[in-house]
Parts: sequence; structure tokens; C-alpha cells
Amino acid sequence: MHWLKNILLCIFAGITILSCDDTPKHADSVGKGVIDISADETYKPVIEEQLKVFDSSFPEAKITIHYKPEAECFKDYFDHKARIILVTRELTKAEKESCDQQKLFPFSEALAGDGIAVIVNNKSTDTALDINALNGILTGVYSKKYTVVFDNQASSTVRYITDSLLKGNKLGSNVFAAKGNNEVVDYVSKNSEAIGFVGMNYVYANEDTSQSGTFIQNVKVVALENQKDRQFYKPYQAFIALKSYPLTRKLYYINSESYHGLGTGFANFLGSYRGQLIFLHAHFFPLKAQITIREAKINNQ
Repeated sequence: MHWLKNILLCIFAGITILSCDDTPKHADSVGKGVIDISADETYKPVIEEQLKVFDSSFPEAKITIHYKPEAECFKDYFDHKARIILVTRELTKAEKESCDQQKLFPFSEALAGDGIAVIVNNKSTDTALDINALNGILTGVYSKKYTVVFDNQASSTVRYITDSLLKGNKLGSNVFAAKGNNEVVDYVSKNSEAIGFVGMNYVYANEDTSQSGTFIQNVKVVALENQKDRQFYKPYQAFIALKSYPLTRKLYYINSESYHGLGTGFANFLGSYRGQLIFLHAHFFPLKAQITIREAKINNQ
């Protein structure tokens, strides 16, 4: 009877342990729940397409995306207002140290290649520029008078141009900020002395028209010189993939979830076959998919 008593005690102890499971219960999972995330407003058109397909696949998930200048996305991240953000750079060393202090454990990954398009009025004769000329325009010392227009003074486009192109030099007094990429395109189309910098997906013709895959007609897209091969390139998908186009960058997600939550679910979707296909159709270069680029020769005969 003594051995039977011990067996019963062990069974009772096991039941007690199972009933006291203190594993944290979360309100959301990879395909269910409610979450707010922040995304660089430059990418609104393509992210809205991603969200539309994600919502149809996960009807129990509710994701609200707040489109903001990139600097504000990072602020939301560190203010714990967004567990996941979609931006054009990874965390800096100082930001990673701040994450350690706040007990945040970020994970980031590049999703797609992108480019910054340079646009001019249809009357402009400057349809091809080298980097020195572009620097001169941005700093206000170019031989031709230009009004430079960006989408927002705190945008990822301004940061990229300042960090990667100007390399410490200040923007000239001829530089102004609009209220978004569409406003930049509109301003340049109406002003012959304007030059604008916008996200690449804002210069492609509407997919519902016969001009799919071509640039919009109300402005000119400038070809930029690659300093390595001295050739001029426009922001076409293949030139983004090969980094031949000078103003090439990447779209990242930065996720701080410590469990498999809805933010992780959306990030996984963006990197999945369907998510990558949406980036491809939006003229981005998908970085999580197997894409083969082949050279082709045109026979004019």
C-alpha cells in the first residue's frame, strides 16, 4: 500500500504543476488579434496592397498601419507604440544600446530593394545628371537655378540623400518640403524650375493602364550616372537589383516582439512568396525570393 500511496502522490503533483502553468497568455498570435504598426509613408501604396491580401488570408487579424515620416516611426518604436516598424535603415549602434536598456530585443530583416527617383518638369533639358551635378543642385551651387522639393523634412528620402549623397554637406536654401510624395510629383509637373526626389513606386504608371511598367507622363524621370562604369541609369527594377542605379536602398522591418505575435505574422507574410510577389509587381526588387536576371540582346533586324 505504501508504494501505491507514493504513485498517487506523484500523479497529484503532476496534475498540480500542469494546472499552475504560468506561461504568459498573449492577446494576439501570428494570424489573430489586434495590433498597430508604423510604416514609412513613402511605401504606403505597396504596403496597402500587402495588407489587403494579408487581411483576406487572416480575417481574425486587425492591423492598423500608421504611415509617417521615418523619424516618427523610430520614435513610435522606442515609445512602445509600435512593436514593428517598416523603414529604410537598420538600428544604429546607439539605438541598439537603447534597446538593451529598455529590454527590447529587436530583429530586423531586409524585404525589398528600392530606389529614390529624381524627377524634373517636362520642359526641363536636364534628363541625365552625374553625381557632382546632383550635389550642386542639392547644395544650391549648380549653374542652373532649381527649386528642390522633398516629401517631408523628416522623411527617409531626406535622410538618405543627406547621409549617402551629401556626406555631411548641408542642403541649400533652395530646398523645400511638400506634404508627401504625390505633392512632390504635382509640384514638379507644374513648375519648370523644380526638381523632386520621391519614392520609386510613385513614378510608375498606374497598373490598370496600358502603360503598366512605364513611367508616368506628367514629369520626366532623370537618369543618373553610376560612378563605377560611367553609364547612366533610371530606377528600373533590374538596375535596382544590380545596384547600377546610384540612389538604391532597402526596405526593412524591425520587430521587437518576444513571442510569435501578429507583428511577426505580418513580417513573415511580407517575406513569404505572396508578399514578395506583391513587391515584384510594384516594381521593387524582392530580396527574399529567388530571382534570376539574364542579359538580353535586342535584334533590330
